[in-house]
Amino acid sequence: MLESVWVKGLKLGDGTMYIISGFANYNGGVRFYDLFRRHIDNGGKLVVILGGSSSQRLSSQQVVRELINTGAEVHVVNRKRLLHAKCYGYASSTGQSLIVTSANFTGPGMAHNVEASLLLGEDLTLTAGFDWNELISSMLSQSWDISMPDITDDEHPTWNLLYDEIGGAIKLDDTQEVTLLVTLSHSDTARIQANPGETAGKGTQYFWLSKDSFDFFPPLTIRNAKGYKATYSAIINMEYIDAGFIDDKCRVTFEADNNLDFRLGTGALRYSKLAKQGDIAAISRVGETDYQLRIIEKDSQQYNNLTTYANTFIGHQGKRYGYLSNIRFSSIIGDIVK
Repeated sequence: MLESVWVKGLKLGDGTMYIISGFANYNGGVRFYDLFRRHIDNGGKLVVILGGSSSQRLSSQQVVRELINTGAEVHVVNRKRLLHAKCYGYASSTGQSLIVTSANFTGPGMAHNVEASLLLGEDLTLTAGFDWNELISSMLSQSWDISMPDITDDEHPTWNLLYDEIGGAIKLDDTQEVTLLVTLSHSDTARIQANPGETAGKGTQYFWLSKDSFDFFPPLTIRNAKGYKATYSAIINMEYIDAGFIDDKCRVTFEADNNLDFRLGTGALRYSKLAKQGDIAAISRVGETDYQLRIIEKDSQQYNNLTTYANTFIGHQGKRYGYLSNIRFSSIIGDIVK
């Protein structure tokens, strides 16, 4: 819905985009940061109201800083659980659009969770008499503790209401201790099956993953410095169980301005013959930045037991993916994921 409203339904630079969300993290906005930036650079505006708390993990410093860097006007409401609304949309010269949803501006809310959403287009908002400016003005005039963080002042009190997604030890909760299963295509494995010196082995070795991976990886805060198409990356620790190797500089990248997919650098597998087309790559998240990778061969009993979990298609080439808990995955493969 957000793509239909912000990407397809709005002319860049025309009017104001709006975000209201009780919770927000960096990966919630990765798909849209460059869109926001282009909109604002072309004369548009972005107004954001987020929840904040000094004792709860509501909205992060990273998402607020990136929104401000795009040129957004960001307000933080300081009161635990007070702001629970999630509304998105725009007001332009052609009309107004509103999405009312259960989805927060977070990685899970934008891509992973099952959410309920209602889209009111320009005709319906006109009929209903809805007006974004009146809504925002009404919210900001409440007797709430609302402030705007100063990005030039790290000691500004508003930053105390925002948690740090990167600093300090972060323990995964049960919902994040999951394994991503993805079937491997020819493009995923050609360099793995190649011999040294062959043309098939040239180029970057990676696995294509689904766009439904925002909640599976840590904040993708590394913006590409080269090229005109935006990408966002994170560095993770990848333990290759089959190869007995740990890569502490493994890069996962989101193609924000291309096909909107994730790609996982798996250079350690080049020429190894450890994976072939049709196998399953099982990627288990075992820490905030720690992962394990296992290759499940297509002709194995483990494959037969796991393939039903990879039930969502990527593109039109038969590539599939899915998630299951690490506990369930361990019971199927007969190995402990830790």
